[in-house]
Amino acid sequence: MSQQPARSRATLTDISSRAWEHPADRGALVALRKLKGFDSLLKAMSGLFNERAVRLVFLGSAIRVDERQFARLHRLLGEVGRTLDAPELPELYVVTNPMPGAMTIGMNKPIIVLNSGLVDLLDEDELRFVVAHELGHAMSGHAVYQTMLQRLIQFSGVLTAIPLSGLGVRAIIAALYEWSRKSELSADRAGLLATQDPATAFRVHMKLASGGHIDDLDATSFFAQGQEYDEADLRDSVLKMLLVENRSHPFLVVRATELRRWVDSGEYTAILGGDYPRRQDDEQAKVSDAAKAAAASYSESFRQSQDAVGKMVHDVAGVLGSVKVWLDETFRRGDA
Repeated sequence: MSQQPARSRATLTDISSRAWEHPADRGALVALRKLKGFDSLLKAMSGLFNERAVRLVFLGSAIRVDERQFARLHRLLGEVGRTLDAPELPELYVVTNPMPGAMTIGMNKPIIVLNSGLVDLLDEDELRFVVAHELGHAMSGHAVYQTMLQRLIQFSGVLTAIPLSGLGVRAIIAALYEWSRKSELSADRAGLLATQDPATAFRVHMKLASGGHIDDLDATSFFAQGQEYDEADLRDSVLKMLLVENRSHPFLVVRATELRRWVDSGEYTAILGGDYPRRQDDEQAKVSDAAKAAAASYSESFRQSQDAVGKMVHDVAGVLGSVKVWLDETFRRGDA
């Protein structure tokens, strides 16, 4: 059987990671850096984390991808690297783990790790999306903070037992979790930009959510779930905040919905057309602009939300305003 020709994809020359980073991802990093003691903690964690030892663990227990081992993955990494014009490619490993999953870790030189269950579950186009997702993490510098989050979780029991440090550590962990969830939205965008096929990206989320039963799923119903999740009542809204508080990843249906919203916004198409920030301008990017963009993103999400908490706040504000007017009028009449 003859091999099908490779699908043509636009090469995003000199693209900056700012092109795919969710505003709240950049804003969360700004907020993290403003946390008291964050820089000191980051330096301390860098000293505690033996990156060479971690690489040796994977070198000795997993399979390093190259042109002879998992050659398909090696080719996919090269392809997405060219599409995203990556300055360098991380090492890629496949580890024995039946649970579908992947991660990018490392404080200085990130590595990508794919679980064998993920490799078994996804077809070539879907694996391209996942590899590009992880490469997006690496190019955005997410691996540093993701590694720090993992280490803080491991040592949180000890750190919180130290007098006066517990609240600070918990605050940093909570901020890292919030950032981590937003960074996944950024990486999904990178995956889509490298794949350049929204249907493939959405199919990955559907497969991961269903365990691979894609033939039993319907895209319209799947996205309807996301809409229903957004339109939760007051009780469910509070539960949602509690459920994601200690999660490093957003729910899969939510991720698909967020990615679809980004496509519908027109930003994805504009980037493929060449309208995107360049790496050569990264040094001129202002931290204040990132903070403003993050604030605007949260404000817009709140404004558009059909969430019951948002409705309640709006309604309560209206009631309080009406009560104030009534009280002012009542006292004015009493004083007259």
